[in-house]
Amino acid sequence: MLIGCITIALALLTFSSTPFQQFASFPEKIRMFQGSLSQLSLTMPVTATLESTDPDVAHVKEAVTSKKVDLRNPLTIQPGKPGEAKVTLKLGNIPVKTVDVEVLPQLKVIPGGQSIGVQLHTTGVLVVGHHQVESRGKKFSPGEFADVKVGDMIIGINDVTIHNMDQVGKIVNGAGKQGKTIKLKILRGKQKLTVDLKPALEDKDNTYRMGLYIRDSAAGVGTLTFYDPESKKYGALGHVISDMDTGKPITVGKGHVVQSNVTSIERGRNGAPGEKYAQFRNERVKLGTIEKNTLFGIFGTMKQLPDDALTTEPIPIALSEQVKTGPAEIYTVVNGQKVEKFKIEIVNTIPQKYPATKGLIIKVTDPVLLKKTGGIVQGMSGSPIIQDGKLVGAVTHVFVNDPTSGYGTYIEWMLQDAGIDLRHQAEEKRRAS
Repeated sequence: MLIGCITIALALLTFSSTPFQQFASFPEKIRMFQGSLSQLSLTMPVTATLESTDPDVAHVKEAVTSKKVDLRNPLTIQPGKPGEAKVTLKLGNIPVKTVDVEVLPQLKVIPGGQSIGVQLHTTGVLVVGHHQVESRGKKFSPGEFADVKVGDMIIGINDVTIHNMDQVGKIVNGAGKQGKTIKLKILRGKQKLTVDLKPALEDKDNTYRMGLYIRDSAAGVGTLTFYDPESKKYGALGHVISDMDTGKPITVGKGHVVQSNVTSIERGRNGAPGEKYAQFRNERVKLGTIEKNTLFGIFGTMKQLPDDALTTEPIPIALSEQVKTGPAEIYTVVNGQKVEKFKIEIVNTIPQKYPATKGLIIKVTDPVLLKKTGGIVQGMSGSPIIQDGKLVGAVTHVFVNDPTSGYGTYIEWMLQDAGIDLRHQAEEKRRAS
């Protein structure tokens, strides 16, 4: 009994010791960019052997001349060419820990901050409501009767592909005059359906109608997050654009971004988020296309960086695990088209191995911005977050009950949705070499 108690006590002391805890927290995988260094510390009073499966990709700096290293001192993992390698720590001839090291090519993009106008056209036409048609003294909605639901996307009528509302009116009225039923091709989520609908003649204006409110476009303002001068790709907003009536994400048919001019600010207060008011500037001049609308913003291509950039020099990006709590900055516009820097604090970082929104919690600390806006306001979404000279993320949402604070997303997920995939770039560079 006594021996058993002593054994348990020794085990508890071992498991609670600082060296054991450091060893247990030793990472299983490290991602790093070319040109960067990563330090690991065990502070264990032993000598170990470190071996790399591919020293050209990653090696331990302290083990270059001799594989033997003193674990009381920090270890420096030094990256080489893009690729993957395994670094194994051995005590004697026994492997006790293996770290997967992934070296990525250094990526730099130009941070945005410019206020942009968004002009979005849907794929087909979006059903945003039902309305009653008064026909022969009766009120009803043919669309509702046919089980067309709010949020459905009408992508075709009979054999015609639908792009805008003008097409719908002509086809429906023509079919109604002939007493024909029309076939609606509908996209409901990811499901494609076909429903039959018989248009009804509106008594007041003698026009045939479906009894549906539909929309084919949306417009608003937001903030540019980044621009990649090599690929001409950009990302903005940091969150999905949803239809104001249905609350569902808009499926992009086509769209453009234009430059916008911030005219005034409604300050945020507890319970009432503020807002940027802006006007589109020269709508005929398209800054770029909108090709995707995802959980992480809007994405497309631009011929060149928009005017009024705070910097035209690309800066490095940070991986999600490299972002830390502490001081940072955002770039955004609060007057006209001038991009300015404002101080914030990254209050919390949420570890994310896979793309997910709301990875950062941020708080505005800049007295100038607090006085002007009260904190984070609508239209500020997409403002780039800079920490230690690196682009780490973008502003996405404000806390309704505390406008000084809000959420941000990691820049890594926005780059991925823009089509700038770090792993793909690494593979391309490996092939080229």
